[in-house]
Amino acid sequence: MSDLRKINIDGLEVEVPPAMTLIQACEVAGVEVPRFCYHERLSIAGNCRMCLVEVVGGPPKPAASCAMQVKDLRPGPNGEPPVVKTNSPMVKKAREGVMEFLLINHPLDCPICDQGGECDLQDQAMAYGVDFSRYREPKRASDDLNLGPLVETHMTRCISCTRCVRFTTEVAGITQMGQTGRGEDAEITSYLNQTLASNLQGNIIDLCPVGALVSKPYAFTARPWELTKTETIDVMDALGSNIRVDTKGREVMRIVPRNHDGVNEEWISDKTRFVWDGLRRQRLDTPYIRENGRLRKAGWTEALALAGAKLKGAKKLAGLVGDLASTEAAFSLKMLVESLGGSVECRTDGARLPAGNRSAYVGTATIEDIDSAKGILLIGTNPRDEAPVLNARIRKAWLNGAQVGLIGAAADLTYDVHHFGTDRAALAEHLAFARSNKGPAGGVVIVGQAALNEADGLSVLAHAMAIAQSQDAKLLVLHTAASRVGALDVGAVTEGGLLAATEGADVIYNLGADELDIDAGAFVIYQGSHGDRGAHRADLILPAAAYTEENGIFVNTEGRPQLALRAGFAPGEAKENWAILRAVSAEAGKTLPWDSLGALRSALVAAVPHLELIDEVPENAWSPLETGPLGEASFRSVVKDFYLTNPIARASSLMAELSARAKARGTDAMAAE
Repeated sequence: MSDLRKINIDGLEVEVPPAMTLIQACEVAGVEVPRFCYHERLSIAGNCRMCLVEVVGGPPKPAASCAMQVKDLRPGPNGEPPVVKTNSPMVKKAREGVMEFLLINHPLDCPICDQGGECDLQDQAMAYGVDFSRYREPKRASDDLNLGPLVETHMTRCISCTRCVRFTTEVAGITQMGQTGRGEDAEITSYLNQTLASNLQGNIIDLCPVGALVSKPYAFTARPWELTKTETIDVMDALGSNIRVDTKGREVMRIVPRNHDGVNEEWISDKTRFVWDGLRRQRLDTPYIRENGRLRKAGWTEALALAGAKLKGAKKLAGLVGDLASTEAAFSLKMLVESLGGSVECRTDGARLPAGNRSAYVGTATIEDIDSAKGILLIGTNPRDEAPVLNARIRKAWLNGAQVGLIGAAADLTYDVHHFGTDRAALAEHLAFARSNKGPAGGVVIVGQAALNEADGLSVLAHAMAIAQSQDAKLLVLHTAASRVGALDVGAVTEGGLLAATEGADVIYNLGADELDIDAGAFVIYQGSHGDRGAHRADLILPAAAYTEENGIFVNTEGRPQLALRAGFAPGEAKENWAILRAVSAEAGKTLPWDSLGALRSALVAAVPHLELIDEVPENAWSPLETGPLGEASFRSVVKDFYLTNPIARASSLMAELSARAKARGTDAMAAE
């Protein structure tokens, strides 16, 4: 272990890599060092000076531990490991001085500040500050910025830590924030008073260590100690971001990220963070039956009896699995419909994903593999819209030297790409090139749903697998639906796809599939949470819980099963999805063999053993497809509007406003503007 250096921190000797900063070495030793500007996922600024420590034998003044590396320290006179002190009188005096300076211009408005109760400045002023200030002059004031409908600013509270500037520039890839002026006139501002044009901007709310940047929709609604906090999984895209849902009574008040290095690090998209107002609107809270073209309210007894009768009498029965359904719900629907002689389909967008071949519909790469990739090839995908947090990871790899190639529609992805073309011919050419020119190993090929939901989708996937194989790269299929991989795992597919499942069906059981139109003629039973497209077409509506209102397993785009936990209860008469399907099965005379979620999970794991490996990515045996003929079409974008991709988002007034703003930004400005 010659590449490690010994260092003595407060009498504790630890071995760390020489490139580590002192603040990181202190974390390894279990010693807490206060900080405001330092963040482990952002570049080092060294401008708050709160992390000062004493380096014995060094300069006779405290050193900023975030900006000094272990290799910069000198050993003792007899070769002893260098000594760092974090609690000496010099350090204590320095921290008190820094805190006094930070509070010189900070307004004393903690009682009305949304950060109160979870504020780094409050905590560190208590732990490291003094109980007085020698400053008697008037405090400086700053104008608040208008950053848009998501982030509310109170710039008088700003301590110029520049975390927001570094995040938007380095991670989100936009250049609209910066710091202007010097000395007392220095302030964080946005370029020409622009609002932020990024779908990751909400993360600066979490990053801000004071109350300068707070959530505009959440402002003045709750205090952190009033909230019940539930750790769960996001379903707005297929990344499976780890989130915490905070509820007050029955209402979801906010959604914040949880750290998971393998999935979303500690970022979430704005749709994930702010979609919670859609959980309150357009909700289905009682069963409905369509009579004479109009829906009327009904009781559960009548609705279940009608559902059972229709299922029993169906000549051809089809089941559709929507984008937000849990794996347990998809498994229950498959067991029920197939026991009645019907067929189930989860690929409601027409994606040609081969069931049974996990290396083809999931791939072999993990999300973390992107970090160390030398080259990344994107085929028929726009990750900035399909999975913004994954896109930030690709940007990080690009900043670290990775080459990024794109076959598909050109788009601003926040990093430079080599655009090889937009159509199938470019894909075929790239395969021929990859077979004859061996690139560096360790690449990742990312295939999007736009590449797979045309008639030649299987051949496109086969070409992508061939490129990955010839370049010793890994494959990642980037899904857009949170339920898709889990539903494919349980086999909720029909030979021939969506058309084969629904053509000629006289009864269709629609489990929350709102992204497709169902032709007239069939009797449609819709089970879902919102009055969206599926409910408008339905003849019978069974109200179900949303993703924050039931426990469930969701398998993310890399094939990692994760556990979503219930944060609140469904409104009115709405029930959990698996429970509704169990009740319908009894009425249809094909009672499902479980009475509890635990028994259902036991049956699920018995059928698909890897679903028991919660938070683990199972290895998929490589099984390449035969490359067939390709069509001539260009790759198109699969996400038309990032903010309106599912019924919960379409019910959100905030998502509607963000969608309108994005459209307005996309239109050409007139000359007078």
